[in-house]
Amino acid sequence: MKKSESTRLNILQKAFDLIYTKGYQTTSVDEIIATTQVTKGAFYYHFKTKDEMGLAIINELLRPTFKTTFIDSLEAAVNPLDSIYQLMYSILMENEFLKVEYGCPASNFTQEMAPWNIEFTKALNDLSQQWENTMIECIEKGKKNGTVKSNVNAKGVAIFVMSGYWGIRNLGKLENSKSVYLVYLKQLKDFFQTME
Repeated sequence: MKKSESTRLNILQKAFDLIYTKGYQTTSVDEIIATTQVTKGAFYYHFKTKDEMGLAIINELLRPTFKTTFIDSLEAAVNPLDSIYQLMYSILMENEFLKVEYGCPASNFTQEMAPWNIEFTKALNDLSQQWENTMIECIEKGKKNGTVKSNVNAKGVAIFVMSGYWGIRNLGKLENSKSVYLVYLKQLKDFFQTME
């Protein structure tokens, strides 16, 4: 990796860490510069604005991680309801990157930036649509192979799971405890059993 690429990646990673813990709007470019120990000129060489850097965080850091974490396991699923449940359990209870006290980075960006910046809305909506579509396809496969009842509304289930996930992340932030995640997971499992 060239020095310029390495500097850019360093800025994105350190900026992401700050934004994940403090929020996008309350994190200043000066704080990012101080944390990355690059000059102001170097920062603005790579990013014309803070929002350009924020979009790069979504597209270059979150997107690949999101695909690996939220999409890949569902694409290979044999039993979709089991796979979706295991994904939720893993993300909520075992994932060491996603901290209970800070919630979900994509959800945080959505709450902070989607109302104010159309480019953020588009990038975040693309992530959301990927996850929704993958879940729908997964459930439809289950309907075909008999692991999911044929009358199940795949889109409805996907929306329910996603909204539950983002909501429980926020409750986790408020309680600063994973115990609330267990309540969600239990209800999710019960819900899925009605569809088998």
